[in-house]
Amino acid sequence: MSNQEQIEAKYQAELKQADIDHHKPTAGAMSGHIVANLWYFDVKLHQALWYLKGEQTLQLQEFYTKLIEQNRRQLDELAAVLLDENELPPSTVAEYTKYTKLSEDARFKYMAASEIVATTAQDFVTADMFIDRAIILAQREHRPALAAYLTEMRGYNNRQTRQLQALLGKTAWEGLVEVDDDDDDD
Repeated sequence: MSNQEQIEAKYQAELKQADIDHHKPTAGAMSGHIVANLWYFDVKLHQALWYLKGEQTLQLQEFYTKLIEQNRRQLDELAAVLLDENELPPSTVAEYTKYTKLSEDARFKYMAASEIVATTAQDFVTADMFIDRAIILAQREHRPALAAYLTEMRGYNNRQTRQLQALLGKTAWEGLVEVDDDDDDD
């Protein structure tokens, strides 16, 4: 078997396993959604950084710069944890697009700063749905390192959500809605 054939066989086995894992979710598959969400979130955070306008722009740009730095760190760290767990995190734009549950829109750049902040807070809530599911699955599958990392990530998200909401004059969860349109729980 040639090297190219070996690569193709491994890739086909990966696709088959991913299909199985996404029909009966595993901690690894759910964490793949989180990786994809982090990648898409990076794009949205950059949109916010680049297009914020108004009185709080300088303060918000500093805040969003820190969010971007932490988001990138989480993306790399979670991928490393998954590799440590013998999982294959998504790594192509096509995979990120397939597995993300965050939406994007070029119109985002025209929103008022308060709308951008509110959207960012809602994106953290969406991300948390997958983190919570992955934590439960990791605990069931006896993957304590993955569960611990995801739990830490969840705590960070809670803090950022509270701070974003405070910028809007709201309490931590005021007006935020968990939108779960996934019937198959993947």
